[in-house]
Amino acid sequence: MLMKMDTTRLPSSPGRDRRALLPYMGLIVGSLLLPVLIFTVAAWQNWGQLVTAAEDRAQKRAILAAEHALKVFQSNEQVLRRVDDRVRGLDWDAISSSAELNAFLTELPTEVDHLQGAGLIRPDGRLANVGAAFPTPPTSLADRDYFLGARQSPGRTFISTPVVGRISGQPFFRLARQRAGEGEGVIFVSLSPEYFARFYRSITGGEDAVTMVRRDGAVLVREPAITTGVDVLNPSSGFMRGIARAEQGTYRLVSQLDGIERVHAYQRVGTYPVYVSYGYSLRAIGREWLANLLTFGIVTGLASLALLALSLLAMRRARREQMVFADFRAEVARREEAEARLRQSQKMEAVGQLTGGVAHDFNNLLTVVTGSLDMLRRRMEEAPARDLRLVENALEGARRAATLTHHLLAFSRQQPLDPKPLDPNRLVAGMSELLRRTLNEAIGIETVLAGGLWRAHADPNQLENAILNLAVNARDAMPDGGKLTIETANAALDETYAGSRTDVRAGQYVLVSVSDTGLGMPREVLERVFEPFFTTKPVGKGTGLGLAQVYGFMKQSGGHAAIYSEPGQGTTVKLYLPRYRGADEVVDRAEPGMEQPPPGSGETILVVEDDDMVRRFTVEALGEAGYRVLEAGDGPAGLRLLDADPRIALLFTDVVLAGQLNGRKLADEALRRRPDLRVVFTTGYTRNAIIHHGRLDEGVNFLGKPFTSSDLLHKVRTVLGKEGST
Repeated sequence: MLMKMDTTRLPSSPGRDRRALLPYMGLIVGSLLLPVLIFTVAAWQNWGQLVTAAEDRAQKRAILAAEHALKVFQSNEQVLRRVDDRVRGLDWDAISSSAELNAFLTELPTEVDHLQGAGLIRPDGRLANVGAAFPTPPTSLADRDYFLGARQSPGRTFISTPVVGRISGQPFFRLARQRAGEGEGVIFVSLSPEYFARFYRSITGGEDAVTMVRRDGAVLVREPAITTGVDVLNPSSGFMRGIARAEQGTYRLVSQLDGIERVHAYQRVGTYPVYVSYGYSLRAIGREWLANLLTFGIVTGLASLALLALSLLAMRRARREQMVFADFRAEVARREEAEARLRQSQKMEAVGQLTGGVAHDFNNLLTVVTGSLDMLRRRMEEAPARDLRLVENALEGARRAATLTHHLLAFSRQQPLDPKPLDPNRLVAGMSELLRRTLNEAIGIETVLAGGLWRAHADPNQLENAILNLAVNARDAMPDGGKLTIETANAALDETYAGSRTDVRAGQYVLVSVSDTGLGMPREVLERVFEPFFTTKPVGKGTGLGLAQVYGFMKQSGGHAAIYSEPGQGTTVKLYLPRYRGADEVVDRAEPGMEQPPPGSGETILVVEDDDMVRRFTVEALGEAGYRVLEAGDGPAGLRLLDADPRIALLFTDVVLAGQLNGRKLADEALRRRPDLRVVFTTGYTRNAIIHHGRLDEGVNFLGKPFTSSDLLHKVRTVLGKEGST
C-alpha cells in the first residue's frame, strides 16, 4: 500500500527568512547610507574648494590693487621731483612770493587725476606755497606727521595718515620728502582716498573689502568706507602679524572695522611701507556653499531613490546587463578590427611609397640595359647560337626585372594607367585560351558571366594582368588540381561597408571575382597577402608581388579589392571596378604592337634627357633606325637646338629634367614656337606634370621606362604618322 505524501508547503522559520532577506536589506541600507556619506564628503570637499578659490581670488585682487597703488605712488614721485626741479636755486622767500610757482602748483591736479594738490613747507613748518590759494596763508604744519616724517627720513618719501585739509576741507593723505640740498624744507603732494576707493569699487562685489594700511597699522583707504571710527589696526590682528612675517600672504579673521569674517590676502606696495589687503566675505562663500548643498541634496535624494529602485530591480536587470556587456565586447572587437585595418592600410601606404621610389630609380638603369641588349641581339643575327643564347638570357633577365619594377609601381599606385570603358564579360571570355595555357590540365575553369552587366572603367591591360596574377596564385594553391571560377556581377557597396574600411567609397561597381578550391589561408596570412614581397611559397618560387600589384591597381583605379579565405575551403578574391556611365565605345583590350620595329625616313628628332646613359642609348637606337638625331641634356639647350634647326619633326623628352624647365614646360614652350611639332614623353616616375591621379593627361603620347629600342621605334613611327599630337 502506497502512502500519499502531503505536498502542502511547510511554513518557513523566521530566522531563515531573515537570513534570506539580509542581502537585500543590506543593499537597501547601503542605498540610503552611501548617498548620505557621499553627500557629507562632497559637502566638505566643496567647502574647502570654495575657501581655496576665495583665497586665490583675494590674492589676485590684492596683487591688482597693490600694482595700482604702486603706479600711483611712482607717478607722484615724479611730481615731487618736478616740483623740486622747479624751485631749485630759489630761497624760501622767493618760493613764497612766486605767483608763477603757485600757478604751476595749481595746474598739477588737472594734469594728474589722482592728485589733489601740491605744496612746499619751510624748515620751520610754515606753509610756503600751495596751489589752493595765493598768497599762501601763513599756516603752520609743524605738527603734521608728514612734515616730521619727511625731515626724519631724508632721501625717502614719507606717506602720511589721512587728514582733513585746513584749506580745502577735503580728506587726503600726503606723500612728502625733504627738499634736495636746501635745508630741512619739505615738498608734498596730496592724494585723495576717494580716487583709490573708486578703483576698489570696480574690483569688489558684495561684502568684499579692500584696505590700504601703513606698516604701523594706520588705515589709509578702505572700501567700503570706515564707519566704526577705527583708523589704526590692533597690533595683534591677523593682518599685522602677517606683514611682520612676509610681504604677502593670506589669513582669515573677523574684521575689527565692520565685524564681518573674511578670507584676506595682502600684498606690499613695491618698496613702500604700505600694504593692500583684499578680503572675501565668508558669508558670501557660505551662501554659495548652501546653494551647492541644495544641488547636492537634490542629486543625493534622486540618487538614493535610484539606488533603492536599482536594488529592487537588480535581479531582473542582471541578464539584461550581461547582454549589454556582450554587445559592448562585440563593439570593442569591431573597433579593434577597424583599427587593425587602418594600421594595415597605413603600413601598405608607407611600403608603397618606399617601393615606388626604388622602382623609379631602377627604370633608368633598366632602360639602358634592356635597350642595349635588344640592339646587341639584332646586330648579332649572324653570331653563333651560343652567343645569341647568352644575349637572350640577359635580355630575359632584364625583362623580368622590368616586370618586377612594373609590379612595384602598380602596388605603389605610380604606374600610368590608361582607363577605358570596357565590358568585363568580353574581356574574361577573351582570356579563356590564355588561362588554359597558364593552368595545368588538372584544374577546371568555369566562367559565370552575368547578364545585363554594367560597363566598367579601367585599364584593360592592367585588368588582364590582375586576373592572370589571381589565376596563377590559384593554380599554386591547388597542386593536386581543383576548380577555378571567374564570375562577373553588378554590385553596390553601401555606407556601412565603406565606413568599416579605409579608402572605399560607397556606390555602384562591376564585380569580377576569382575563386579556387585550394588550400586556403589562415587569418595571420590573410592579413598580409597584399603586402609586397610577402609570400608563403618556397624560395625562388615567387616574388610576393602578384597580389600587391592587384591591390595597387585596384586602389589607383578608384576601385576596391577584397579577399576571403579559410584553411581547406579555398580562396575568393573580389575586384570591384568603378562603373562607367558614359557613352564611349567599349574596348576589350589594348591593341598589340608590331613585331618588327619600323625604319625611319630621315626625319630629324630632338632627344632631351638628363641621364647620360639613357640619352646615349636613345640617340644610338634612333640613329641606327635611319633618323637624324639631335641631343640635349636639359630644357634650355633643347630650345636652342629647336630654334637653330627648323627640320626637327619630333621632340622626345624626359618629363623629369634638371633645372626649372621640366619636360612638360619644355614641350609647352616648343609647341608655342612650333605648333606642328610632335612630342613624345618618357619617364620612370609617374607623379609629375603629365600624369594626374594615376592617369595620363588627355592627348599625351607617352613611352614609359624601361623601354627597348623596338618600343622606342614603334612609338616614334606611330606618332610621326599621326596628323599631329602632343
